[in-house]
Amino acid sequence: MTRLTLALLSVLGLIAGPLTAGAQDKYPSKPVRIIVPYGPGGATDITSRIFGDQLKNILGQAFVVESKPGAFGIIGIEEMARAKPDGYTLFVGNVSTNAITPVIYEKKFSINFEKEVLSVSRLAIYPSFLMVTTANFDVKSVKELVDLAKKEPGKIRYSSAGVGSFPHYDMEVFARRAGVTMNHIPNKAGASGMLSDLVVGDAQVAVINSATTAAMIKAGKMRPIAVIAEKRLTEFPDVPTLAEAGFPNVGTLHWQSMFAPAQTPKDVLATLYKGLQDASKVPALQEAFAKQLVSVKLSDSLDEAQTWLKGEIANWKKITAEVKIDLNE
Repeated sequence: MTRLTLALLSVLGLIAGPLTAGAQDKYPSKPVRIIVPYGPGGATDITSRIFGDQLKNILGQAFVVESKPGAFGIIGIEEMARAKPDGYTLFVGNVSTNAITPVIYEKKFSINFEKEVLSVSRLAIYPSFLMVTTANFDVKSVKELVDLAKKEPGKIRYSSAGVGSFPHYDMEVFARRAGVTMNHIPNKAGASGMLSDLVVGDAQVAVINSATTAAMIKAGKMRPIAVIAEKRLTEFPDVPTLAEAGFPNVGTLHWQSMFAPAQTPKDVLATLYKGLQDASKVPALQEAFAKQLVSVKLSDSLDEAQTWLKGEIANWKKITAEVKIDLNE
């Protein structure tokens, strides 16, 4: 091989190399992990899988959901935040894990949440029911629940997705507004654990999202006595909003959102955000969420997603300062 040939091959190699690398680096070029902070079956898992299925079709790579429960969402959040910021490790969390936990459990983090976690976009809003069990519990309205709680102070048991979760705060705010006391039964398994508590009667009441309850309501295992939403649900026209039942400004709109490590490149974030936008318009996705009584609601932009998250954290700093709960129970 002549020196001229070698030189030409060398030049061609320099040209081809960057082109090949560029093709390989186009995001995504391999499967993407979506970490969720709960076990399968809850709202966060459902949201991740529905969006993940459509992102696979749109972006051409699998979006694989992995459950990393525990420590109020901190385990999953920190694993995501410490991952290489290349868009291949994401996190889908909710108002409890990504707005309340960073406030009330700030000292449990080994990362700086507000500096190392970035919101890609809101995904969906889940209405919640104020739900009662039908297992030896004949309460059919908010008024009946309050009357019974006043008659038997401290005896009614309510379940939550763990100490400091939004169902815990919602029930505490409700109880205080009603002037009653109830017994808290935290369940770290999330919505699936709360469902079990209600079905067997270990707990008698809970704030729980609509997506995981429809089948149990139809089966007569539990009864919604109010809905936490801006208006009544079409599917449950006889269930009043909590505001209509006499408790305005009580209850949390249960959002789900996607997060990434803070140093993720802007072009990767733009690809993800565009993918989520396209996914949100797919009829199959809209139908899947509609069946769960869920509103698909993305952030207006990547910048708005950051502003919104800061606002949510600021709001929960105010709430947790006003409503003191024992985090060690």
